Amino acid sequence: MGTHVIKMPDIGEGIAEVELSQWHVKVGDLVVEDQVLADVMTDKAMVDIPSPVHGKVIALGGQPGEVMAVGSVLISIEVEGAGNLKESAAPAPVKEAPAAPKAEAVVESKPAAAAAPRPAPVCQGPMVAREADERPLASPAVRKHALDLGIQLRLVRGSGPAGRVLHEDLEAYLAQGQSNASTPVAAAYAQRNDEEQIQVIGMRRKIAQRMQDATQRAAHFSYVEEIDVTAIEELRAHLNEKHGASRGKLTLLPFLVRALVVALRDFPQMNARYDDEAQVITRLGAVHVGVATQSDVGLMVPVVRHAEARSLWDSAAEISRLANAARNGKASRDELSGSTITLTSLGALGGIVSTPVLNLPEVAIVGVNKIVERPMVVKGQVVIRKMMNLSSSFDHRVVDGMDAALFIQAIRGLLEQPATLFVE
Repeated sequence: MGTHVIKMPDIGEGIAEVELSQWHVKVGDLVVEDQVLADVMTDKAMVDIPSPVHGKVIALGGQPGEVMAVGSVLISIEVEGAGNLKESAAPAPVKEAPAAPKAEAVVESKPAAAAAPRPAPVCQGPMVAREADERPLASPAVRKHALDLGIQLRLVRGSGPAGRVLHEDLEAYLAQGQSNASTPVAAAYAQRNDEEQIQVIGMRRKIAQRMQDATQRAAHFSYVEEIDVTAIEELRAHLNEKHGASRGKLTLLPFLVRALVVALRDFPQMNARYDDEAQVITRLGAVHVGVATQSDVGLMVPVVRHAEARSLWDSAAEISRLANAARNGKASRDELSGSTITLTSLGALGGIVSTPVLNLPEVAIVGVNKIVERPMVVKGQVVIRKMMNLSSSFDHRVVDGMDAALFIQAIRGLLEQPATLFVE
């Protein structure tokens, strides 16, 4: 028997160190060639590290959250024969993805040959035997869904990795007729003294670093404008009724992307990147719109490239494709970089006003709040209109307040008179 030692690979782009985000194996596990051993996080994406050999794991070179230098020992594997007599770098990473660890604990892996499809989620028995202070694993979206349904997550059996509760598990729970009514009322009012510590690693650490960097370096200021979206919502409904079956349904986002493209013709200073170290502003003709997307592991910003050359349906299809890739952890590094201006929306949770943080080195971000019906005075008459706020932020180091206000006013005019979106 021999030992095969794998070093942290050189992922490219001049990266000297990466963060070890998650192990997929533990000491004693048998692994096969091409089985994913670990996830490592670069500045832009998650990268899977595969095994180049069959063997047994005998040592791990680091802990999740540890920053490791390229070339440092990643893992040691016992193999048949002499093994590699000298330490060698791991094979080239086989997949890039913006996903962070799928569970807060190390997940035991089995050889790929023994892997089996994940069974459909089932809830065995009336409820899960969890302690009152035990916090089940679940994404923010699943937690909100459970809250909306009135379900206590600790009662739901999770079918995901490490027992993570999925949307399907909530549906299975409801299908069995379980509800909060099945638990004693006293349990809902029981005192709790539990605490939970969650290590900030992987994608969450990168998000935290980027947000802190953005707020410390840029001189943020925000501007909020109210917009009457009644007309554009009527147009959207009409287009969906007429072309939805053949071209796909349109949300408001592609209209907003189109409004950005048209408004930027008169405000090119908003479609720019600012290198504050070199003191250089680069204005771009191409409009690469970053669309902030919430995933189970945090905020991703996939990029709709050359939005200026896309139709409504082309933009809609690309937004949908990128959002799905980000949520499923399959967006590539290129798809998550290179934006020139960002569009962010909390959808139905959009609230009244928000103060979005700039996506450096960009100088503008346009935030979308939720649409609500309100009584408005139009030509002396009180009528019901669909209203929405745009809450946008700018880098005051390079964008003047007047220009920012005029830019958002231009977007407002385009959305309130939607025909002007398409008049050249």
